[in-house]
Amino acid sequence: MPEPSILASWTRALRKQLDAIGLDSHAMSLAAGLDPLLMGDPNARYPVSITTRLWQMAVEASGDPALGLRVSRFVSPTTFHALGYALVASGSLREVFERIVRYHPVVSDALSLSFVRAGDRYEFRFSVPEGGPAPANEAMDAFAAIYVRTCRNRLGRSYAPIAVHLVRPRPADPTPWHDVFRAPLYFDAGENLLEFDCVDFDSHLDDANPELAEHNEAVLNRTLEQLSALTWERKVRGAIETQLPEGEPSAERIAQNLHLSLRSLQRHLADEGCSYDLLLNQCRQNLALQHMRDPGSSLSEIAYLLGFADTSSFSRAFKRWTGMTPSQYRTGLGP
Repeated sequence: MPEPSILASWTRALRKQLDAIGLDSHAMSLAAGLDPLLMGDPNARYPVSITTRLWQMAVEASGDPALGLRVSRFVSPTTFHALGYALVASGSLREVFERIVRYHPVVSDALSLSFVRAGDRYEFRFSVPEGGPAPANEAMDAFAAIYVRTCRNRLGRSYAPIAVHLVRPRPADPTPWHDVFRAPLYFDAGENLLEFDCVDFDSHLDDANPELAEHNEAVLNRTLEQLSALTWERKVRGAIETQLPEGEPSAERIAQNLHLSLRSLQRHLADEGCSYDLLLNQCRQNLALQHMRDPGSSLSEIAYLLGFADTSSFSRAFKRWTGMTPSQYRTGLGP
């Protein structure tokens, strides 16, 4: 299946946190395989595997297992496209979370969300779809903190949920999590779940702006239509990744795999503003950076997995992508 993606602007909050503690977020983004220039494009998206790599590097460099909680401070309405403004204009917190669930694919298709009433409380779940790549624990911490912070922005800083359940393992020192959520907290949970009081969520918010909410929903609906239409690029990426261990796949082979003529494949990709050679190169680069972070993978194994004829061909391509040889890159990763 094509790899899930997330808005590039979401990573901007993580970069701001890294810069605030004196780390070079630009260099780390490049090392993770991200194009920092895309962060200024409100519609640009990154593969989740690469943003997860940046999270892992950030936690390692900062030595801070609670990094995700701190990143939530740098999230603004613009971080999440028009969804942020639609949430700000919502008439109640119930509307806020209903919109989060409805339009979350605009932000990312890496998580599955649900929001249901259960007696006197609302239950908000965010989970990884079956077979999907697991985001970093710290990214999930950040999402949970953002959701709670969203409530506080509307109801006041003293607001707290009824309970917070997190799949992530219990940290050695859970104090930062208790400080942020100020609610009963359950680690190693069976699901990521936030519980809220219905009374808080159903009450009308004085600063609601239905007209503004409606305007931004129109933008979100158009974006959802565009995302659903741009499927051929992701189908081709998925097919390339599957075929690479068998050698560099030709456009003809991928077209056959997708039950298309070569001309139809080229036309579909051109309609979406990309080309087969570009996708092949991007897939190889993304997978190369992912495999290089695994010390158990030899260069010959990586070259094979990426469909290169030999290690020297892979090394030349890797230097073209990163400006470093594979050995120089691994040396920079540290122990």
